[in-house]
Amino acid sequence: MKKFIIAIEETVVQEFEVMADDSIEALEIAEQKYRKGEFVLEPGEVQFRQMASIGDEPTEWMEF
Repeated sequence: MKKFIIAIEETVVQEFEVMADDSIEALEIAEQKYRKGEFVLEPGEVQFRQMASIGDEPTEWMEF
């Protein structure tokens, strides 16, 4: 038997309300709040997941 390193990646989605004059300002506010730790994604609804072997025998990413 050999040891393999497997990477797993998930995309998690969570919605946040932002008050702003337009969508560009709303995105800027959301980014600031995210960077300050005010918007934190909790374990929630996984929208996408994939995995790959990244060791001596690397594979392509595959959705599972």
